Amino acid sequence: MNVFKSFYIQPRFFYSGLCIIALFIFSYFVPVLFGVAQLLILVMLILFIVDVVMVFSGKSKISGKRVLPDKFSNGDANQVDMTINNHYPFAIDATVIDEVPVQFQMRDFNIKLSIPPKKEKSLTYQLKPTQRGEYHFGHLNIYASSKIGLVAKRFQFDGEAMVPTYPSFKQLRKFELLNINHNLQDYGVKKIRRIGHTMEFEQIKDYVLGDDLRTINWKATAKKNSLMVNQFQDEKSQPIYSIIDKGRMMKMPFEGLSLLDYAINATLVISNVALKKHDKAGMLSFSKTVENIVVAQRRSSQMRLILESLYNVKTDYFESDFSRLYANMKRHITQRSLILLYTNFETLDGLNRQLPYLKAIAKNHLMVVIFFKNTELTAIVDHKATTIQQVYDKVIAEKFAFEKRLIVQELKKYGIYSILTTPENLTIDTINKYLEIKSRGLL
Repeated sequence: MNVFKSFYIQPRFFYSGLCIIALFIFSYFVPVLFGVAQLLILVMLILFIVDVVMVFSGKSKISGKRVLPDKFSNGDANQVDMTINNHYPFAIDATVIDEVPVQFQMRDFNIKLSIPPKKEKSLTYQLKPTQRGEYHFGHLNIYASSKIGLVAKRFQFDGEAMVPTYPSFKQLRKFELLNINHNLQDYGVKKIRRIGHTMEFEQIKDYVLGDDLRTINWKATAKKNSLMVNQFQDEKSQPIYSIIDKGRMMKMPFEGLSLLDYAINATLVISNVALKKHDKAGMLSFSKTVENIVVAQRRSSQMRLILESLYNVKTDYFESDFSRLYANMKRHITQRSLILLYTNFETLDGLNRQLPYLKAIAKNHLMVVIFFKNTELTAIVDHKATTIQQVYDKVIAEKFAFEKRLIVQELKKYGIYSILTTPENLTIDTINKYLEIKSRGLL
């Protein structure tokens, strides 16, 4: 390690120097202070030499290590661990400066701590990414100084490292730990009363008390001369497709994340829920073209395929082409499926331009259009107006909020289900709708 590159003068040295200079200035008026100032210069010089010898004697007196996770979860707090070992025979004060990825724009990152002699210390900090992609770390810098505190020696560890940021798998794990029919209620998911059922024939069996009389098989009964009933089981392995609009309207930010990333995180969770409910999960994204296609299947590797595809979804800022989406679905999704379309319509005119294609898709599939409330407009509507400008803003905000409700009614007219939700409630509301559709046997 180059000594000059690792040698740093501490602020305490300069503060001490300024105090001595001030004494010299005052000694012009009080001559006795001149001798005191000279003595302090000598003391400071001795302490400086002692401090340099203590801190720079020997090599590898400090060792440090940064422990990174394999991947970051987008929109969640991710923990970074560090361990620092003090091999000096005396206690040190350390300043830790980690070169975190540029995406976080943390230009004032530093952690100060004291480490006893021959001891190890562990510390952690958290990073919350708001974009998917690669996050590159630089060096881990540790500035060590003795208790004298006039000089410091820099130690550098852990060269460049890269951590990919994936859609929120922490949110996925949270929902994995919950029982879909019960515990999700604690998070706002309603328990849906089953008012219908889809049936898949399983076998013919003897009638027993309590069987539904409507399932009596009269031909089998006549043949065997005893009551026989058809036994059904819930139809399983129905295709569930999450379709993500990645056009420019989905780039709108909300609390650090874009609407696109909220849709991606919800897609990851709902795909896992669908697979746990024995359905087939698939996805695709679209704007000017249709991309990131994962055919709906129910296999062990399906979640990994969906996760990798979601990692690569990027907005291209084009106007979304719903006609191309319809044409692609017409060719490739031939089985009736549940379509969860994540998009955003701000006005009724915006919906009407795409409504013919949505109606065409809804003819062959059960479609749920998921779009977002504008929470900033909601805040304006709820705020009491006190000036003419605020009254004007509130009227305009109410107009746009009303149009969102009109969009829901317009979709309902054509048998298209919809979810109008806030970004933070997107995942819960989507799961609710999926469970409602399953329980009512609509698919």
